[in-house]
Amino acid sequence: MAGDQVSGPRRIDVHHHVIPPDYARHLRDKGLTPGGIPLPSWAAPLAAKLMAKNGIETAILSVSTPGVWFGDVAEARVWARRVNEFAASVVGADPARFGFFATLTLPDVDGAIAEAAYALDTLHADGVILLANAAGQYLGDPAFDRLLGFLHERRTVVFVHPGELPAVPVPGIPSFTADFLLDTTRTAISLILSGALDRYPGIRFILAHAGGFVPYISHRILLTMLRSESPWKRVGAALDHKRTVAAGMSVFRRFYYDVALSSTPATMPSLLAVADPTRILYGSDFPFAPPAAVTYMRTEYEAVKLPTKVRAGIDHRNAEALFPRLARA
Repeated sequence: MAGDQVSGPRRIDVHHHVIPPDYARHLRDKGLTPGGIPLPSWAAPLAAKLMAKNGIETAILSVSTPGVWFGDVAEARVWARRVNEFAASVVGADPARFGFFATLTLPDVDGAIAEAAYALDTLHADGVILLANAAGQYLGDPAFDRLLGFLHERRTVVFVHPGELPAVPVPGIPSFTADFLLDTTRTAISLILSGALDRYPGIRFILAHAGGFVPYISHRILLTMLRSESPWKRVGAALDHKRTVAAGMSVFRRFYYDVALSSTPATMPSLLAVADPTRILYGSDFPFAPPAAVTYMRTEYEAVKLPTKVRAGIDHRNAEALFPRLARA
């Protein structure tokens, strides 16, 4: 690895946001405050310092909400290319320390497919980031089938990050507090109930923030699945109760989950009860989570009692399986 060597757990951080300087100026000019908080700064040396303090060997960069959709197709395509080329340049300078998820142009599907192809083939992105909703449409919407089909054929890793909830905000409550979690939950349910998760099994979906509310309300989602006109209704009619529940709950094990801002003794048991432990990944949410918050969440995570194999999986082994270029011999 270029630069300082990271000792200890060698964590791979799949939830680490890059904020290109010109993109930051663009957001400030528009008066946008992602998640309802002031826009932080990002620079590779700052990131490296944070990473060294928290045992992070590699961070996979992504642009957070609002992404590049500001209501205009041409503008979105220009900014997607600019932020992706910036991220690729960071990775090119230090490929062992950084990777990146490419930003796409949804709800502009044609632009999204074109940018995904460029990012994967030319910039060698590690995957793509999709916001949970694009102009109010969730990822299971048929409008996005062509993009999901493309990403399925490419066996793409798709990092699903919440955006602003398409609803009236509650005064005084920043959207990152709870709305973000509901946004991720809505899109996960959308992918399940629409059948998109079944139609596009080649996509490896990572749900941010431990899947939002998905683990906690998984059985409520199961009840929704069983009463809908979906394959699960037919499964429910044919099998006994325990087998029906087991079959339905298995759908949640098909997602990957990061533990960004969700690695506490209150949250981890729910996630571990629902998720495949080999599909849980470390995340910091830096720099929207400032260094003190990252350190706090990391110490909370380290206080959770986990089997050695499970912790090593979350720290790096599960990510190494998902991103083979990061695996050590």
